[in-house]
Amino acid sequence: MSERKVLNKYYPPDFDPSKIPKLKLPKDRQYVVRLMAPFNMRCKTCGEYIYKGKKFNARKETVQNEVYLGLPIFRFYIKCTRCLAEITFKTDPENTDYTMEHGATRNFQAEKLLEEEEKRVQKEREEEELNNPMKVLENRTKDSKLEMEVLENLQELKELNQRQANVDFESMLKQYKEYEEERKRKEMEEDEEEMKAMLEQAQSRRFLEDSDSDEEAAQEPSRSVLKMKPTDILQEDAEPQRKKLKPESWEKSVGKLNSKCQLAGLVTVKKQTPGCTAANGEGKQNTLQSSDAGCRSSSLPAVTQSQAAAQGSSLSLLGAYSDSEDSTSD
Repeated sequence: MSERKVLNKYYPPDFDPSKIPKLKLPKDRQYVVRLMAPFNMRCKTCGEYIYKGKKFNARKETVQNEVYLGLPIFRFYIKCTRCLAEITFKTDPENTDYTMEHGATRNFQAEKLLEEEEKRVQKEREEEELNNPMKVLENRTKDSKLEMEVLENLQELKELNQRQANVDFESMLKQYKEYEEERKRKEMEEDEEEMKAMLEQAQSRRFLEDSDSDEEAAQEPSRSVLKMKPTDILQEDAEPQRKKLKPESWEKSVGKLNSKCQLAGLVTVKKQTPGCTAANGEGKQNTLQSSDAGCRSSSLPAVTQSQAAAQGSSLSLLGAYSDSEDSTSD
């Protein structure tokens, strides 16, 4: 197995390489090689785009009678991927590039065209300077002015770079951050003030509504107090209330003289038959009035009760008079 890897060959002592016959091959013979498209191109037959870097199985041959500084120029044959039309291009060692020859057009070669135009202008200028010495002077003055302008621009750029170098970007960023925080804080304060103002307005409206409702509620019970109960008719007289104001003020200073609770022992209630409905109604009214008067007299101070007891002798006649009236009515 080791003999398979031997690199040295055995040459006999009488080996003569000149005796080896050489193959006579044509100089324009072609070789099959694998290559990639060196530039973007478009097929003239079908209009298919072939982009740079696409791989092809191409045929290579040496161009006859074309040499650049002893370097041969090669031609390549490829086929379009869509219509299988033949496309050829060759090397350009002068410009270190490739040139389209047949079957397609090269795309996106603006840079190459610009370089060719610059070379053409430079060549024309050199020819003019050789024939006209004044043209040489003019070109030199133009070149000097252009150089001065370029130097001025470079100086300005240097000064600008120095200014930027003196700027502390960290401090600038810090100031900007503080400014942003201050702005956000002010916005939050403004929002809080607006919220407070809105809350105060809402509270004031609620207070106004509550005060209006309280006034209405206070007016409603006051109106209800003025209403009379059905049982008040039995306890109050038929006289209007405005006539009772004067006796009440007089009673506060002097005292009640017509309290029937003190005359309860002097007045005798007669028994009436159940058929006399009117008399029974009057008896009930008298009992209710006597109980009401007793309750009122219990609330009076002791001085008023003592004064009424002192005047009991004078009021006994009034009880007898009322008793006589009841007897006559019966």
